Amino acid sequence: MSYYLNSENHLDSGPIYVRENGQLHMVNLALDDVRGSLQKPRPFRLFPKGFSVELCMNREDDTAQKEKTDHFIFTYTREGNLRYSAKSLFSLVLGFISDNVDHIDSLIGFPEQIAEKLFSAAEARQKFTEPGAGLRALQKFTEAYGSLVLCSLCLRNRYLVISEKLEEIKSFRELTCLDLSCCKLGDEHELLEHLTNEALSSVTQLRLKDNCLSDAGVRKMTAPVRVMKRGLENLSLLDLSCNPEITDAGIGYLFSFRKLNCLDISGTGLKDIKAVKHKLQTHIGLVHSKVPLKEFDHSNCKTEGWADQIVLQWERVTLEAMKPQEALESRTAARHFYGKRARTEALGKYPLTEAHMNSSEKLQFYKEKAADCHGPLLKHEALSSQESKKSKKRAFEESEKEQSSSSQSSKQKYVCLAVEDWDLLNSY
Repeated sequence: MSYYLNSENHLDSGPIYVRENGQLHMVNLALDDVRGSLQKPRPFRLFPKGFSVELCMNREDDTAQKEKTDHFIFTYTREGNLRYSAKSLFSLVLGFISDNVDHIDSLIGFPEQIAEKLFSAAEARQKFTEPGAGLRALQKFTEAYGSLVLCSLCLRNRYLVISEKLEEIKSFRELTCLDLSCCKLGDEHELLEHLTNEALSSVTQLRLKDNCLSDAGVRKMTAPVRVMKRGLENLSLLDLSCNPEITDAGIGYLFSFRKLNCLDISGTGLKDIKAVKHKLQTHIGLVHSKVPLKEFDHSNCKTEGWADQIVLQWERVTLEAMKPQEALESRTAARHFYGKRARTEALGKYPLTEAHMNSSEKLQFYKEKAADCHGPLLKHEALSSQESKKSKKRAFEESEKEQSSSSQSSKQKYVCLAVEDWDLLNSY
């Protein structure tokens, strides 16, 4: 007791009562001579000195550096009065999960309606643009919902997005339409090899216009279909225009696409155009179109799905991250990233391509059975279709004669595998 009273450093806790023989006695009054300072009563304190209270609502957390979620919705009435209402528990939980979407283990079996709202909430918070975490979150959605996340992807002239978000692009599954026009990928690009993956076996429309492709790239892209009957076997539309290094030999690899209905090989390095037309008509039934086909109009190709706005976010973030002084360096880096050969035209522009297509004949082909989807035929086109049927019969009779005379040589020509094909299969 004496130590407690003589201690100057200890804080005063107010009057002290002691019970003796059933009665309470105030110790302060009995010890007036010991400590004179106790004669002056001090005010009671809820907290000791040096303690302060700070209201922490809607302030940024220094550790997480994230703005805390506001649990209220503020609105103004017509009279100008401020009113607020509490958010629903569903919206609060949805916001919390979207903030931590990269920590989700799996979404398989989760309802699609709730998953779409969760995806939109995470997209609004730009969670898919974060490096590492965005990729993990996107993979959880794509493996559970496939084409709902994205069924059509347009990356035309977006070479910077491909270079920065290649792994994210490869995570998309069950795509039906893919546009990679004017991206200068080259024969050895990783994305071109990804086209032969089973995850993209659902692709029916593929546009590879102006991508510095050669016969080697076409052979590599068609190897799984030609040998193992998998890969792009469901392809119905293919655009290989404005690739001058694709020759007559490269067109021969396209004969394995039995479901091909539309083909554009304008601006390629073909030498014998008449022979190529005859082969395409004989082997896969494609007829040369004298008018431009609407299937190859870029306006019909667009990004569709839950992630349609994510591609725009990727492009905006990539452009904002680039400084004007680093623009030329990034272009040269992208040039080294995409192709092994030097480019003569500037990245992102293709005036040489358009000029080459206008100066030469458009080589667009379609199947006669699908002629109704191209609109009404012209008179001269109807006559040409009749002539094409006659020529097709003649070609069929000639092919039967050739098959009867040299059946063994033809089997070796189309069935036997070359050494290069086996090397490609071993690389997968």
